[in-house]
Amino acid sequence: MAEDATDDRDVPESGRNLPARADEAGGLLDGVSGLARVAATGWWRATSAVVETTVSTSTKIVKSALSGASPAAIVDETASELRSIAQRSLGFGGHDTEDTGSSHHQCSEKELKERGAALLQRSADVRWNDDMHPAYERILEEIAPDEARILKFLALNGAQPTVDVRTTRPFGVGSELVAERLSMIGEEAGCRHLDRTNAYLNNLFRLGLLWFSKEKVEPSRYQVVEVQPIVQDAMKRAGRSPSTVHRSVHLTPFGVDFCKTCLPLDSPGYGGPIVF
Repeated sequence: MAEDATDDRDVPESGRNLPARADEAGGLLDGVSGLARVAATGWWRATSAVVETTVSTSTKIVKSALSGASPAAIVDETASELRSIAQRSLGFGGHDTEDTGSSHHQCSEKELKERGAALLQRSADVRWNDDMHPAYERILEEIAPDEARILKFLALNGAQPTVDVRTTRPFGVGSELVAERLSMIGEEAGCRHLDRTNAYLNNLFRLGLLWFSKEKVEPSRYQVVEVQPIVQDAMKRAGRSPSTVHRSVHLTPFGVDFCKTCLPLDSPGYGGPIVF
């Protein structure tokens, strides 16, 4: 009994007030005050500053619940702080962890050089088999099925025409972009979600697989694109005398190698309505 009394006295004043506040929250987070009591016992007594911080964090949780904050918002606000407290209490993490609140391990300059040296050593080893780029596996997990269709289409058909639609101003001053990179790539590749074509192209560009070029393809190919409904609609929105800018999309050398390595280019079973 004496030990229990001592435990109660060791709990900071703000910690003893927590149960009443939790009741006001309608029973939310009933275990918060219990966390403060556990923190005040055993070897946690040696870290009184940490206990004070824990109680402060617990109070913050209750106040957030009372103010109507969503559970997700409460977790986002307190997770980093609680993680930092636990790491310091257990003796994990150095000054960098305490200052930033992050437990992410950052390689030292020595470690980076060791990894770089290992790469150079493997490059000099004629027995090392590195026919496939190590990024290919990750890329396959980061592209959509429609994007695979686009890659195959570009690999088999080469650069494709795209059209930018702009408003027309005297001498080109103040010309505004209305729509960009309009094409028939989605339709010709057999994509299921044609409205996502530009998003697909942007993701493939992010991965280094294709390039948006200012170079033009054959002029006659742009005529087919410009009569498409999506281009005609953009030209109407551009107002009087809209202008079009001709560009192109093509695979990068990295994208070409990726397609040769990872896609069944010789198989007619994939690729949409076009017979390759």
